[in-house]
Amino acid sequence: MIEHRTQAYGLLLLRLTLGSLFIAHLYWKFAILPGGVVRWWSGLEANGYPWFVPWYVISAEFAGALLLIPGICTRWVSLFCIPMMIGAAQFWLVRKGFYFTGAGCELPAVWGILLPSTSANRGRPVCGEDCRDI
Repeated sequence: MIEHRTQAYGLLLLRLTLGSLFIAHLYWKFAILPGGVVRWWSGLEANGYPWFVPWYVISAEFAGALLLIPGICTRWVSLFCIPMMIGAAQFWLVRKGFYFTGAGCELPAVWGILLPSTSANRGRPVCGEDCRDI
């Protein structure tokens, strides 16, 4: 049987990891990618994605970056982000294959599997023994 305290710290580590990955992806889009968000946005349009997909992806990444780490609405944020990861995995699987070494879909697929795991804590942050549900 898993102790509540150790389970909570495991979920905290998972939220910190996933939230940090969302922050890293946003930083890449806004600061590192040559051409920035405009190039990324036009790349999605050039690949035939509907007009709402870039809006959804940006909103899901901001939600993941801002809300997963502090544990705010983790269940809903995770559920909101899962379709984005499925789409990213499909995008890279079709173009590059499965394996990460070829820029494939391996990482987005794992990320998409880890996101539902964050909903296991029912939105509770780790704050000690007398922690209440948010």
